[in-house]
Amino acid sequence: MAYDLTTRRALLLTLAVSLAPLLLQLPGQVALAIAVTAVLVSAISWRHSVPGWLKLIIAITALFGVLAAFDFQLGRDTGCALLAAMLAIKPFETRSLRDARSLVGFSLFAPFATFLLDQGPLSLVLGLAALVIGLLTLQRLADVESGIAPTAPSSSLRSVGKLIALGLPLTLAAFWLFPRIPSPLWGVPDRASAKVGLSDSMSPGDWLDLMNDDSPALRVRFDGPVPAPSQMYWRGPVLWDFDGREWSSPGRPMLVERPEITTGQTRWNYQLEIEPSERRYITALDLPLTAPPGSELTSDGNLLSTQRLQAVSRWQLASAPPRQFEATLDARTRRRALAFPRNVNPRAQHLAQRWRSETGGNPVAIVQRAMMMVNTDLAYSLAAPALGRDTVDEFLFDTRTGYCEHFSSAFVYLMRSAGVPARVVTGYAGGYRNPVGDYWIVRNSDAHAWAEVWLEGRGWVRVDPTAAVAPERIYDTLADRMPGRIGNFADVSALWNTADWLRRGWNDFVLGFDANRQSRMLQWLGVRQLDPTLLALIFAVVSLAALGWMLWWLRRGERERDPLLRAWHRLSQRYRRFDLAREPSEASSDWIARVAQARPQDAEGLRDIGQRFSDSRYADAKATAALIRDINRFHPHR
Repeated sequence: MAYDLTTRRALLLTLAVSLAPLLLQLPGQVALAIAVTAVLVSAISWRHSVPGWLKLIIAITALFGVLAAFDFQLGRDTGCALLAAMLAIKPFETRSLRDARSLVGFSLFAPFATFLLDQGPLSLVLGLAALVIGLLTLQRLADVESGIAPTAPSSSLRSVGKLIALGLPLTLAAFWLFPRIPSPLWGVPDRASAKVGLSDSMSPGDWLDLMNDDSPALRVRFDGPVPAPSQMYWRGPVLWDFDGREWSSPGRPMLVERPEITTGQTRWNYQLEIEPSERRYITALDLPLTAPPGSELTSDGNLLSTQRLQAVSRWQLASAPPRQFEATLDARTRRRALAFPRNVNPRAQHLAQRWRSETGGNPVAIVQRAMMMVNTDLAYSLAAPALGRDTVDEFLFDTRTGYCEHFSSAFVYLMRSAGVPARVVTGYAGGYRNPVGDYWIVRNSDAHAWAEVWLEGRGWVRVDPTAAVAPERIYDTLADRMPGRIGNFADVSALWNTADWLRRGWNDFVLGFDANRQSRMLQWLGVRQLDPTLLALIFAVVSLAALGWMLWWLRRGERERDPLLRAWHRLSQRYRRFDLAREPSEASSDWIARVAQARPQDAEGLRDIGQRFSDSRYADAKATAALIRDINRFHPHR
């Protein structure tokens, strides 16, 4: 059976709304290509059929194009893109009502697949919109198949709303009460394409996308004293190895016994909320003192999660600035902290060796010489020229312009060339305080790289060469680009702050609801912790109540809509205990006569009500509220 153009428009609208949340989470070029494909396919197949061989070619092309866009690597983003591409060409084979139902059913996979990539409130709202429109379209298809006039949009919307309300109690019970396990039974595949964020490698120009991305990476709420922005160094991957262009930390970070750390009285306690990064690094405030459950400390001061951070995660942490960090350096670590390629950057090597000779090898003096050079000769700019083979030489002596990648890389290379153990540390610096929720936001654009040098008696000491050139970029990274400020034209920072506060609340209330919080959710009732047995019992009771609600609603939906007939049917049911209930085919006058003969005490009142009912139903007499009230009040005499 075919369908009209109006119904086809509804189908294509369902497809578009279903694809929207998924396309928003895919890489821009891939999403744009799929969207254009969907529009072209819909336009071509609007009135014309496409040969089977052409469909096959288009399907193979779409499959190959998506895989090529992800470098033929399989991941959950690759799978989601393949699903979107297949849905984009699905209208080619949508000709009958059966095909239309299939299109709606398959389309609804898209918003649910979106949650594999993002669990934010926008994805949920768009997913609900797709669900509502899909149900409306299915209702229209049912009307077309039945040969009846399509239901009015307002009436259809009410029906869909009732269906959603019908399943809502059971859905909420499953979310809040279904027993959760501390760790998942299976892992979610990684993404094929990396998310914008910190990695365990760094080379000139790699961070431009990251430093132009203003999306939040961390949210922090301090319990007690708050460090000054100049002390907010959020420690990420530590890079040891340099090949002349790229710094890296290959392999699994060392989890040997952590070196001894001596701290002063300053201590910061805070809750850290990390956005999904697909990596294991917990970018804690430098330096984390202990590893909370589900994490581990490395020998170079990193904090690692035992699982990849594929969802929003929260960590209760304590950090303190170190007075002494690894005061004794073993031979293996020293060799690694002094290694550098000697076949590149000859001018930098010559300069460092001259410093070493002039200072008598004093590490502190060598550091001061390097910082003086940075402060005097170098400039900070994100528009730094591209570098060639000798990256350090070209930066220090030719372009003399760069950003934190260039500064930290060149500084550590100079230190190693001068015989001072050094390493590159990446992470974030600074932060922005959201006044709405009184918490701090660290954005991807706050990404930063600095250096650590090893000094006798003190161990590893942080040195930030970029701060000598552009301290405002390090300590107050958001001052020049305040969230919500659009150049000099508009300031919607209050709206931006509120929106991020709402997002943080969503993360806390929904995404952060894990097994631990589930076990403590009834503390306000005096229940300190729910054991699994009690939780399962509560879930069973609430689920039964929700199912009862569903059955009551369904039965209620089948009842007579006319209030007068409902009252009349209830009157008949009152005589069921006397075996005098009205038969479905029995006329009202015949039923009244039968009851009056069996129960004379009810005859007079029943005949009066019966006459008024007949007049209302068959003599065009107006049914009044009084008649309905009198029927409801009439009961058999004892």
